[in-house]
Amino acid sequence: MTHSILFICNGHGEDVIASEIIKRLLKKIKNKNIEVLPLVGNGDVFNSIKSKNFCKIGYLKELPSGGFSNQSLKGFLLDLFAGFLIDNLRNFLIVKQKSKHNCKIIAVGDFLPLLYAWSSECEFSFIGTPKSDHTWSSGPGWALSDFYHKLKGSEWDPWEMFLMTSPRCKNLIMRDQITANNLNRKNIHATYFGNPMMDFVNSKNEKISNIIAFKRIILLVGSRYPEAFKNLDNFLDCLQDFDLSKNLVILLPLSINANVLQIQSYLNKYGFKKQSKTKFLIDQDSVWKKKEKYILIGKGKFNLWANMADIGLSNAGTATEQIAGLGIPSLSLPGSGPQFTKSFAKRQSRLLGGSVLVCKNKEILLKRLSLLLREKVARLEQSKIGKKRMGKSGASQKIVDSINSHLLS
Repeated sequence: MTHSILFICNGHGEDVIASEIIKRLLKKIKNKNIEVLPLVGNGDVFNSIKSKNFCKIGYLKELPSGGFSNQSLKGFLLDLFAGFLIDNLRNFLIVKQKSKHNCKIIAVGDFLPLLYAWSSECEFSFIGTPKSDHTWSSGPGWALSDFYHKLKGSEWDPWEMFLMTSPRCKNLIMRDQITANNLNRKNIHATYFGNPMMDFVNSKNEKISNIIAFKRIILLVGSRYPEAFKNLDNFLDCLQDFDLSKNLVILLPLSINANVLQIQSYLNKYGFKKQSKTKFLIDQDSVWKKKEKYILIGKGKFNLWANMADIGLSNAGTATEQIAGLGIPSLSLPGSGPQFTKSFAKRQSRLLGGSVLVCKNKEILLKRLSLLLREKVARLEQSKIGKKRMGKSGASQKIVDSINSHLLS
């Protein structure tokens, strides 16, 4: 069967963005088949798309680092030994075959999806979601990488910009206006429609009335295991020394692949006891209590709960950006990685204009958490920046319309 559209994406946040665009494309273009090739992980997020015109392809595998790691040498070597290069060579050969079928390709992510699309000899669109020029144009600017990006005039590297100038690249879509503007200054035609990350998180939830009397923290530990367990352990260690005169609700949304029994073992470790009779009526899976602190667990509940929080404690990627876009300030506490390292946390903080603040240690985190929960003005100042940096919802449909008119028509 000849498939007319192929999505290539980087995994994690890029997979979620691609899935939202695919859902909208399937509604708009009903006589064409769509395939997706996730380069990282199993592409579980695409399992929710039920259509006879859609399928996953390629050699799919979870990697030790959680993704093709450029964060650490150790993570890179572990991925290498796990067969990353062999699987990607196989996937590369699949993509090369697409030129025989007059396929159109939509690449979502950074260099690797872009390279695959360019190498295919097919016409393609590129949605560059991970890179933003806010990361080097905001803040002190004294790091070696800042000078490197200033020299280039963009966070995108020269070889990436070369691929973007291909006459077969019919769409070039960036995650924010500053990045698009800097590429346009180099005669690389880039557009910005808003940030699609804000399209799959609820901006309001009426059920907040059930917990409005509580101070509310959302705990985002990430979806990459076992790193997420380490993040949870660190945050719970901090919170056991945190006292409020008012009751505290801690929302703990978990990824679909989370091992709930292991999560519960950490709650037991810090003295939380499961409550069978306490009901908060926000679709939680279970309630746990220790003194005046409640922890509510919910698998796949991030989109439902994100807008309910006053503050976030977040060692996550896409989810941190989404709560920033909702106007929820957050604090991060970098661990040993392999993904959420100090360098990643600093880059994320600059990307979001300081709406997420990096804490060096437990004491600093507790001090800042106490301040943000007490001072509404401090929360509002931090939240304004996040909303501005992430932009409004509605980008996914605009991206679909642009791809339809420039690539598919």
